Amino acid sequence: MKQLLCALVLCFTSMTWADDPLPSWEESPSKEAIVNFVKCATNDGCIKYIEPENRIAVFDNDGTLWSEQPAYFQLLFALDRIKAMAADHPEWKEQQPFKAVLENDREALLAAGKEGLLKIMAVTHSGMTTDEFSEIVRDWIKTAKHPTLQKPYTELIYQPMLELLDYLRANGFKTYIISGGGIDFLRVWAEEIYGIPPEQVFGSSVKVKYEERNGEPVLVRLPEINFIDDKEGKPVGIHQFIGRPPVAAFGNSDGDFEMLKWTARQENTLQVIIHHTDGKREFAYDRESHIGQLNEALDYANEHDWTVVDMKKDWKVIYP
Repeated sequence: MKQLLCALVLCFTSMTWADDPLPSWEESPSKEAIVNFVKCATNDGCIKYIEPENRIAVFDNDGTLWSEQPAYFQLLFALDRIKAMAADHPEWKEQQPFKAVLENDREALLAAGKEGLLKIMAVTHSGMTTDEFSEIVRDWIKTAKHPTLQKPYTELIYQPMLELLDYLRANGFKTYIISGGGIDFLRVWAEEIYGIPPEQVFGSSVKVKYEERNGEPVLVRLPEINFIDDKEGKPVGIHQFIGRPPVAAFGNSDGDFEMLKWTARQENTLQVIIHHTDGKREFAYDRESHIGQLNEALDYANEHDWTVVDMKKDWKVIYP
């Protein structure tokens, strides 16, 4: 009986997906634009057909594939790391910005500014091997919870976007993450959560150097910026790391604007902006937000007929 029930569930799921590959999306112009693009891109009789090798789709991560409020999750990881490391650094009790982190003093932390943030990132993201850093991230992502929603961060991914990733891959698209977040931070869990392998994840990075420790070769993370994969850095990263221009791009902020415009310079392409309009199920923000500000790109999208997804109206559910 159990095997029969499992078979029925699998059959129903397959029928549902075949019927509607994006079941968490409302029937809306946004969904229609995405489905029509994919149908035509994969039909060699369509004027907008795209050869399989050119079906490159790029996605921002923060605010596009998972939430990003009240702060980027990698920053929250860094703050948690300061607290975890504090026992070995008693001097931090009197040193800013570490004192502010340990005392949860938001005003003092903001007052520390960019210099304070760089100190925090340097301490928490360098000085260890790449393998050690990956293990630290892996442990954190398994146990840490969002400070206000009290859910694991891996549950704060967007169900409609997971369906979209699957839909594109099922139609011969290769999906990439192009993020302003750290490349090594993302690569640890992107394959398990998004189905995107490490070699298709690109982000900001620090410099690393080769060493031999106890006769074993290692790569050591240095407190020096190597590449910032944000704003104009995103098209540069796409060119350097992928080598083919994308035909579909998905973002949510002005930080993704250049990536979307880079994609739009070709014909037969799709540009999608995820607009955070749902203050009940997630967070509502755009033009004035200090995180994920969406201002210039939103105006441009409306003027150039890009697809703007209204999370409140276009998504039946937010999280899985």
